[in-house]
Amino acid sequence: MRGLLMSCVFIFMLGCSTSQKPEPADAPQIFTHFEPSYESQTEFEPSKSEQVSLATTQPLPKVKKTIVKKRPAKPTNLWVHIANNLHFTVYQNRALKKRINWYLKQPNYLPTVNKRAAPYLYHIVKKIEQKRLPMELALLPFVESDFRPTIASSQQAVGVWQLVGATAHHFGVKSDHWYDGRQDVLASTDAALEYLSYLHKRFDGDWLHALAAYNSGEGRVKRAIESNKKRGKSTDYFSLKLPKETADYVPKLLALSYLVKHPQKGFKRPKLANKPITTQMNVGQQFDFSVIAKLSGVGSKQLHALNQGYLKNQSSPNGPHSLLLPIGQDALLKSQFFKSNFAGEYIVKKNDTLYSIARRFSMSVKALKQLNEKQTNMIGIGEKLLVGQPKTLPESLTVDYQISPYLEPQEVVIPTLEIDYEVKQGDSLWSISQLYEVPHSDLAKWNNLSASSILKPGTQLTLFIPQAEKPKAPLKKQDLLHDLQKSLIQPR
Repeated sequence: MRGLLMSCVFIFMLGCSTSQKPEPADAPQIFTHFEPSYESQTEFEPSKSEQVSLATTQPLPKVKKTIVKKRPAKPTNLWVHIANNLHFTVYQNRALKKRINWYLKQPNYLPTVNKRAAPYLYHIVKKIEQKRLPMELALLPFVESDFRPTIASSQQAVGVWQLVGATAHHFGVKSDHWYDGRQDVLASTDAALEYLSYLHKRFDGDWLHALAAYNSGEGRVKRAIESNKKRGKSTDYFSLKLPKETADYVPKLLALSYLVKHPQKGFKRPKLANKPITTQMNVGQQFDFSVIAKLSGVGSKQLHALNQGYLKNQSSPNGPHSLLLPIGQDALLKSQFFKSNFAGEYIVKKNDTLYSIARRFSMSVKALKQLNEKQTNMIGIGEKLLVGQPKTLPESLTVDYQISPYLEPQEVVIPTLEIDYEVKQGDSLWSISQLYEVPHSDLAKWNNLSASSILKPGTQLTLFIPQAEKPKAPLKKQDLLHDLQKSLIQPR
């Protein structure tokens, strides 16, 4: 009987062992069998032994303190922003001290010139930042021209950047009897920055050499460098033998840069809002200043003062048709003037997005949203959106002055000659454009190249060379007498 009882107990225990698997010794029971709700978490507290088990089997990671650096606030004064981004090393020498003393004796110089620069300086700074060029270049128009858009030098360099005709032409600045791009501050800025970038590369990244070449010419600075090399002298800017004007030119810029960054007693750093106070708008067609003035409410005199590249009261039929207006972009896009005259309408289609629509009409998403007073990116199929596409108003923006065609200047059509050119070792688009006196941008466009394309020897390029009209031979004395006699004997 006792044996039978032991057998039953053994079978019972065996059955229990097969119906439930044993838990690992280190398994925390609290999480295996209990999933507390948010309410019960405060009521449940594991035992000390379970707390030790949790600590030994699941060590808590160490929490690292991360210090979040606050982004410095954007300066409200554009001149402070310029000063914070000036990085040229300035060495105190006699030439520099002389220029610093000059500025200190002219305390009203920069505030006075700043008034002329105010409509344009923000845009110039942004162009320099987009091209990742030194901020010191924003001060160059002050040194070059005291920021006078129409000033011309004795060498016929024109505008705030003092561009000569050939340089402006090579970098795509348009000039004719309607318009001189050298007097257009923003158009000439694009050309000047491209030219300075080119010089920076030509002089192996030495900005002082590049600036000297901008003033006196690439060849003159190269010859000065080669002369110093032959004599075993240093080739830094201050060691070169250059014309007096060029020798003073770079110290002028460095001295101004130094004082803007480190204002001293007797030197006033101006105040100017660090935001655009003017907006460039492409009218998209020929316009008359008086019509734009009437539509916008901006005086014709003020429009001309901001846009001194235009030499007449009308823009050329062939463009450009861009105007700088004395109004911020936000205000312009919300104005009835823009919506009524220069905003086309687009109906949203399937798969359209704000980004794709903005890209189609050469706008930013921000501008598209501002124009349509949208707070979100949501759009619906069939929705009508205003877009920055000028309406076709062929006669509404011009005035018929009824001037005799004999008094109107006639367009001069210059014939061109198409030639083929085989690229040689060492050639570049720039050197070829200089050789044939054609715009660098045109040479690239004629051959479907970018402005920075590298040419391979043997490549065939096509050029269109302007041909000067052959001068008429002067009449000889006997021919003049013959014509006179002929006119006298003809019957009346």
